[in-house]
Amino acid sequence: MTKPLDSALLVFPGQGSQYPGMGCDLFNTFETVKHLYEEASDTLGYDLARLSFEDSENQIHLTRYTQPALLTHAIACLRIFEEQTDQVVTPKAAAGHSLGEYSALVAAGALSFTDALRLVNERGRLMGELGEGEMEALPLALAEARDLAERHYCAVAACNLPDQTVVGGKAEDLNALVHTFSDQFPGKKSARLKTEGAFHTFYMIGAALEFRAALENTVLQSPGVSVLSNATGRFHDSSPQSIRAALFSQLFSPVLWHENLSYAAEQGCRTIIEFGGGIGKGETPAEKKPNLAGLVKKTFRRHDNPPEYIGIINTETLTQAVARFRNGG
Repeated sequence: MTKPLDSALLVFPGQGSQYPGMGCDLFNTFETVKHLYEEASDTLGYDLARLSFEDSENQIHLTRYTQPALLTHAIACLRIFEEQTDQVVTPKAAAGHSLGEYSALVAAGALSFTDALRLVNERGRLMGELGEGEMEALPLALAEARDLAERHYCAVAACNLPDQTVVGGKAEDLNALVHTFSDQFPGKKSARLKTEGAFHTFYMIGAALEFRAALENTVLQSPGVSVLSNATGRFHDSSPQSIRAALFSQLFSPVLWHENLSYAAEQGCRTIIEFGGGIGKGETPAEKKPNLAGLVKKTFRRHDNPPEYIGIINTETLTQAVARFRNGG
């Protein structure tokens, strides 16, 4: 085994990286993963493995089920990687995109897995029931996207790259925004995202107000490693109460993901390891690709010495990552 890596940033994806069958290969291979899904099912009160793997009613794309399913898959990938490598990686920091921030807090020891499950279960329920609106991804810089959004009663929801910003609002307002966008930026194309609401905008304030009680009633500890906050773009304050307040704000504030990654690199993170989820047209875990890989690579494409990227989302990528560390990184 190699010496422990102490400059790694552990990252976790959010909604949009879920798919039916997610995690079934790991579940069928590792007892540790089976036990984790059993723990999740006991906590949630329904069979999460069946919902994630069989999903006959296509529930995994409903926010209230998406969030627990993704968190469980992410932590399963993390735990089996740690087990297979004898915890060779000593992370410098952790980060997650939107929902993924809860997985990051589990990885950092600030939240227990079961407490995080209860939180995202309630978070997903409230976002699905109380939220409204839709989301649109624009190939624009933050200032251009914000100007366009504010002219159409919409708001910025995420800043993923210097030239990729997501906005949210009511469907009719987004339709008008897209019409203006097409006139103002001919040749550029936007994309409507499949979500149950305009997440991370003022349309989520009602959900946040209801969610505050769940945050206040959950035990948090100071994280063992630094965790990046979507709401600020910087590390969370180590105070549990500050973390609670930031998670409250995160529901209706833009996800500053590009700032998260750039700041982590500035603080010395030289390896980025992603856990969980998957995207791609294939239906099986083996056919999926890591969700955040493209954003990571585009963030650092002009850097002379970009961080190394590793994605762990299924048995194949897990095997590759374990061999990589055993062979010297």
